[in-house]
Parts: sequence; structure tokens; C-alpha cells
Amino acid sequence: MKRFAVIAAVPVIAVAALTAPTIARAGDGGAVAAGAVGGFIGGLAVGSALAPRPYYYGPYQPAHCYWTEGRPHWDSWRGVWVRPRIRVCE
Repeated sequence: MKRFAVIAAVPVIAVAALTAPTIARAGDGGAVAAGAVGGFIGGLAVGSALAPRPYYYGPYQPAHCYWTEGRPHWDSWRGVWVRPRIRVCE
């Protein structure tokens, strides 16, 4: 895949190097802005094509998990003893 990206990038770079640049003027009707945006999008496309792909290992599944009651503690807001449920994985 990386070889394909390099082969695809070579003509793009060659065309960009061989085109004749024009003089930028403030009254060109947005040609400078269009060139800047086009260069940004072109660089984004070439950069994302050459970037390494992340590996996906799949979801992690613990061997065995279960729910049980935890240590009791005093809940001063409600004025009662509370035993929270906790998840235990082995």
C-alpha cells in the first residue's frame, strides 16, 4: 500500500513543479485563497496516503468478571449504611 501511495504522489509532485506560477495580486478574486486551500487539501491527501496505518487488536475481554457487594460505608447524606456493587475481574 505504501508503494502505491509513493507511485501516486510522484505525478502530483511533478505536475506541481512544472506548472508556471503566476503573480499574486490582491484583486484576483480569491485566486490566492483558492491556491492556499488547494495546497492544504493536496498536502492533506498526500500526507494521509503516506501515513502508517494503526493496528487494531480488537476488544479486550477479561477472562471472568462478576458483580458483588463491596465494603459497607456510612452515607452521611442519607444517614444509612451502603454496600456498593463492584465489578471483580479475574
